[in-house]
Amino acid sequence: MYTLDDLLFLMARLRSPQGCPWDQQQTFSSIVPHTLEEVYEVIDTLEREDWLHLKDELGDLLFQVVFYAQLADEAELFRFTDIIDQLVAKLVRRHPHVFPDGQLYTDKQQPSIDPAQVNQRWETIKQQERGERQQHSVLDEVPQALPALNRAAKLQKRAANVGFDWADAEGVLDKIEEEIAELRQAIRGGRHSEVLDEAGDLLFAQVNLCRHLKLDPEQALRSTNRKFERRFRYVETQVKQQRGDFSSYSLEELDAFWNQAKQRETADEH
Repeated sequence: MYTLDDLLFLMARLRSPQGCPWDQQQTFSSIVPHTLEEVYEVIDTLEREDWLHLKDELGDLLFQVVFYAQLADEAELFRFTDIIDQLVAKLVRRHPHVFPDGQLYTDKQQPSIDPAQVNQRWETIKQQERGERQQHSVLDEVPQALPALNRAAKLQKRAANVGFDWADAEGVLDKIEEEIAELRQAIRGGRHSEVLDEAGDLLFAQVNLCRHLKLDPEQALRSTNRKFERRFRYVETQVKQQRGDFSSYSLEELDAFWNQAKQRETADEH
């Protein structure tokens, strides 16, 4: 059976003068789109509970990490072993309830704590680390490249950790209603920049509601995307089986097909 060492050897071989021309041409920047694609393929496999293909997708994602490590090694920046060393050290440091003396193979035991306490300690330790790196804002290190919904949730979480937050979901719902009213006013005003700004505020408030309800906004929207796709495909099927063209139907008739799709899903659930 192949091991991690074999994978590292394979990566080096692909990048060698006798290796693969495509792999030889790649840079840190050029493989970023492939990394994003592999991440989303892992997520998709998990959400579909496609356990048969999960191992394969995780392997593709691991290969991306190995690829970056090889590029860094060639540039004399760091090696794959440095990635592992830094990761393990960081996780040991951030889990003092598991490793009280800061040693990976410690036998010391600590009293058990609940997940909420773990999260609080985790955030406290990360704030200390940011201070050591002379970062002055709690919003530092929230990556700009994150999908906008995920980044909004992380920004809000960071702010909430220092008390800048609504007390409950009701406060966020009130804010959403306020943002809807402001968006209506901006639409009536007809200025694109104002509409864009208010639409963004509404989305940001909706992300905040998801956070208060313990929901991942990206996951919630992906679920709705899949639901929309299922129902619209049903509408398409009905159109093709009957008159064959969308233009032959009124919006009310198409909406009736949509409601049929909803009813079928409800019936299947019961």
